[in-house]
Amino acid sequence: MQMSGKRIVRLLLSTLIMSNMFVSCSRNASPDETQESVSRSDASYDEAFFSKYDPPVRLTMAREIGDGLKGLIDDLPGETLEDNRWSRLYEDVLGIELTYDWTARSEQYYKKLDIILASGRLPDMVRVNAQQLRQLSNAGLIQELTDAYKRYASPFTKEILTQEGLGALESGTINGKLMGIPETSASIEKALFLWIRTDWLEELQLAPPKTMQDVLMISKAFTENDPDRNGIKDTYGMAATQYLFDPVMGLGGLMAGYGAYPSIWLKDEGGKLVYGGIQPEVKKGLEVLQGMYRDGQLDSEFAIKSGGKVKQQIAEGKIGMMFGEQWGSFVAQLSRGEEPGSEWQAYPIVSATEQPVYVPLKFNTNQFYAVRRDYAHPEAVIKLFNLYLEKNWGKTAEYEVYYNTSSPVWGLSPVTPFPAQKNLEAYRQIKEAYESGREALLQDEARFIQKKMDLYAAGMEDSESGWGWEKIYGATGAMSVLDGYERNNQLLFDAFVGAPTEAMIEKQTILDNLRHDVYINIILGNPLEEFDRFVEEWTVLGGAQITAEVNQWYEERGQDLQ
Repeated sequence: MQMSGKRIVRLLLSTLIMSNMFVSCSRNASPDETQESVSRSDASYDEAFFSKYDPPVRLTMAREIGDGLKGLIDDLPGETLEDNRWSRLYEDVLGIELTYDWTARSEQYYKKLDIILASGRLPDMVRVNAQQLRQLSNAGLIQELTDAYKRYASPFTKEILTQEGLGALESGTINGKLMGIPETSASIEKALFLWIRTDWLEELQLAPPKTMQDVLMISKAFTENDPDRNGIKDTYGMAATQYLFDPVMGLGGLMAGYGAYPSIWLKDEGGKLVYGGIQPEVKKGLEVLQGMYRDGQLDSEFAIKSGGKVKQQIAEGKIGMMFGEQWGSFVAQLSRGEEPGSEWQAYPIVSATEQPVYVPLKFNTNQFYAVRRDYAHPEAVIKLFNLYLEKNWGKTAEYEVYYNTSSPVWGLSPVTPFPAQKNLEAYRQIKEAYESGREALLQDEARFIQKKMDLYAAGMEDSESGWGWEKIYGATGAMSVLDGYERNNQLLFDAFVGAPTEAMIEKQTILDNLRHDVYINIILGNPLEEFDRFVEEWTVLGGAQITAEVNQWYEERGQDLQ
């Protein structure tokens, strides 16, 4: 049965909200199964890492309430923010009673948090960004967690938090002391792909790109050769938003094609760290983008358009290519509401030469759990981490109860770390099961994803819900490209993974705004020489100081992380 265009769009908008940047997957469990599993408290836990407080201890915190969390709670009768399967599990197993001093909607949370932090009236545990962590540490308002982590973090927790090296722990370390437990977020998940409308390629009899020259040729054809055959020049070769380096519809993948990496720190030939945003390769990337803009391959109003507005253009079938992360499939899928026959595929980003391109991975751990200076049980937050990881991926895991039921219930927990390579490993399970014919190899997440892809392949009423998953995990999906990136050593990790330096706290925002304005203006037509003046200005306004501090960190601690 065909789904209507409006119904497809509603489905996809719901998917985009609930996927939470594609960290989660969902599986079905019956109400009876859920209730039985939630009430279980007889599992065997290692006393050293899951020891129960008796009497129970109270742990206060603050909580951000985004649309995804609010919708999740609304869809789960009998569960609230304060009383749910995770809060009950933490109390039953660990003897930790969670309470919230205050909650706030996403748009107000950080404003209120800044006020609370400035006043010094902290809850027992607070989730902060890297800059706030250093500010709290400098003010002496939080306590060191080095010993608590060594003593109470389970081996599994330590394994997960160091899957991409010691960078995550280092980012929470200030002056040699672990001041915040990192909520790890995988850098590998930030890998970029080139998403292309393959039905347009076929219509114009074009081959997939092998070099940046091919990308530019395809962009020109998508703009000028009427790929939608409506007789109107109303299409654009490449998506772009006002933020330039959005994770989907941004231009970081194009920059990488010219050896430019504006968002990460790099190691130069002399072994020093340098900021990618001021390197000469960026100038070439800006020159190319300036030409694309001049030729109408970028929307003339991209510099004032949000991601939401560009998504709408994709939904209307006006854009044929975009750079973006794996979850870009769900953005691409919006086009199928108006044009059910539209097809997209993820391709590797390519270079301006025949050589493979390096894929930039910005360091992605930027949230930490800090503990109030005089709270008596600093190890409590580590125990929460232990149990969260154990119940989702450990030996006593109940995936369909605590991670995904018919909703992404992992989001009810106040701490949500996850294995860095879980999505790539799910793809590899699916690939192995397909090649061997042994579907029994599929574990929780991989089994759910395969069911989604099977639904799409069957062509039933709700098969469209599996299209985006197929484009990520299928034989030619984004994960197959990521698998190739990793096997070919094409992943370029951010060289700076430390806590923000003192100069970063004071000057990074100013420098980022300066970079953004200069890049945008050059793309819109200002002389390329403005880039050279920008480099000089960036250096004088704080860039030189930041670079010196970054290299001091690298000499003292960073080299040990290589």
